Amino acid sequence: MIHLPQPARDANANAKGGALGKLPDWDLSDLYTATDAPELTRDMAWLETECAAFAADYEGKLDSLDAAGLLNCIHRDEAISNIAGRIMSFAGLRYHQLTTDPARTKFLSDCQEKITNFTTPLVFFTLELNRLEDEYLSGLLSENAELARYKPVLDRIRAMKPYQLSDEMEKFLHDMGVVGDAWERLFDETIAGLTFTVDGEELGIEGTLNLLTEQDRSKREAATRELARVFGENIRIFSRVHNTSAKEKEVIDRWRGMPTAQTGRHLSNDVEPEVVEALRNAVVAAYPKLSHRYYALKAKWLGVERMQVWDRNAPLPMEETRIVGWDDARDTVMNAYTEFDPRMGDLAQPFFDRGWIDAGVKKGKAPGAFAHPTVTNVHPYVMLNYLGKPRDVMTLAHELGHGVHQVLAADQGELLSSTPLTLAETASVFGEMLTFRRMLDGAKDKAERKVMLAGKVEDMINTVVRQIAFYDFECKLHEARRGGELTPDDINALWMSVQAESLGPVFDFVDGYETFWAYIPHFVHSPFYVYAYAFGDGLVNALYAVYEENPDGFQDKYFDMLKAGGSKHHSDLLKPFGLDASDPKFWDKGLNMISGMIDELEAMED
Repeated sequence: MIHLPQPARDANANAKGGALGKLPDWDLSDLYTATDAPELTRDMAWLETECAAFAADYEGKLDSLDAAGLLNCIHRDEAISNIAGRIMSFAGLRYHQLTTDPARTKFLSDCQEKITNFTTPLVFFTLELNRLEDEYLSGLLSENAELARYKPVLDRIRAMKPYQLSDEMEKFLHDMGVVGDAWERLFDETIAGLTFTVDGEELGIEGTLNLLTEQDRSKREAATRELARVFGENIRIFSRVHNTSAKEKEVIDRWRGMPTAQTGRHLSNDVEPEVVEALRNAVVAAYPKLSHRYYALKAKWLGVERMQVWDRNAPLPMEETRIVGWDDARDTVMNAYTEFDPRMGDLAQPFFDRGWIDAGVKKGKAPGAFAHPTVTNVHPYVMLNYLGKPRDVMTLAHELGHGVHQVLAADQGELLSSTPLTLAETASVFGEMLTFRRMLDGAKDKAERKVMLAGKVEDMINTVVRQIAFYDFECKLHEARRGGELTPDDINALWMSVQAESLGPVFDFVDGYETFWAYIPHFVHSPFYVYAYAFGDGLVNALYAVYEENPDGFQDKYFDMLKAGGSKHHSDLLKPFGLDASDPKFWDKGLNMISGMIDELEAMED
């Protein structure tokens, strides 16, 4: 089952009033022109036939193939992935444009069910690959250079070998995947269908979350209380979704014999558990010098003794409320990309020119933002909910970075282009950093520089501190679910246990904030996804420090890293830059960059 990437950050992106200009919509015709397009009918029929033929040709025979035969087998599997991915990308992107449309929901569901049925006979492929003897497979790889290119894919598949079940059980679990997908859709449709009334105005979730960044404190408070009210009214649905998703995962993990709930994510990310633990520990240890220190500083700026949750993303008092039109946002990001390297600007331009971005907020549209790579012989699509806040410009820079990365990695082919989540955030966060640095260099005075620095620190805290707090919440949630059904109050208590620790002693928490776990999509769609953001931010901060210290030749090494896609381990990708993520001190470099910005903000108080 092909999963679409989910939003990468808080969905606090909205603004009312002001001329945004003409916002682009997706043109999905590069995938298919319509749900009844002859090409779609043709591809669905081909997929059914080819899946059956693949199973007939190879099931029970992988251990008898020579190197050329195994390479042909992999090429055919790759072709199947391409067509299945193309169909599901089209169905999924249409659905995200209007999640409340029953026809789009049905089309997505029907495509999922058909493709699941077609591909169930292919479950044998990875199972038989994992039964091949190491010596035998190594011999085949040594005979054929093109086959050897797929070694990283084969290694990732074989990493699951200790947790593999019987052929019958694996097919059963494959078929049952559509049930889990249905719970994900229930979450999406519930979130998209929520309505909130603030000061007499009816809003969706995007518009309401946006109010948390309004200058007017009473407006922020009203929005927070309304979010709490509506989440509270729907908390039984969200609790049911989380309980069911976590239980499904626990059952599968238990049958597979996975030692922890996080093991599967670490394996798919091709990252060692100790590396993630070092990241997590470094961030938690840094809470006092990062979030605790920054929010205490922000309380002084806001003129309050105690911070409320509606103050977390508040603009600074000296910050001008401004709307950034779409054309200005595009030019800001494109100039930053092009100044770094004209090749990056050339890669980004088609997103704006060819209908690869869907930017406007529309009723029923999925919240947040993402970049979806589709398949390697088409191109990525970027979804935003752009309403003109300065942070929306950073979101554009972020998602466009994903898009550029996905374009560069496409030459690796379907099986090798996709990067583990830990590396998937590299180009996006780097794109944000380029855009921020260009904007900071253009600050007209000390006050504007202060506002920009504070905004960047908040973004980094949201990306690092907040996401690690999310990760700790998930760890606690899945561990607690192993002991039985969790009530909404149980989940609320787990949420609050990490919020106070991560935000710091200056915060008070309004009644109802304990339900704010309910709207975070990653917990349902991609358990333990969130630490990838902190990984990516720390990695990029270290990379950017290398760039500042020695810019000569950096761009070529950076492009080589992005072009590699998922064909190399993180240790090999970082080696040309003299970096090593397995070194616990590596994470301190990135955290120190954030701390240094807070140092500068504190110095401005003198």
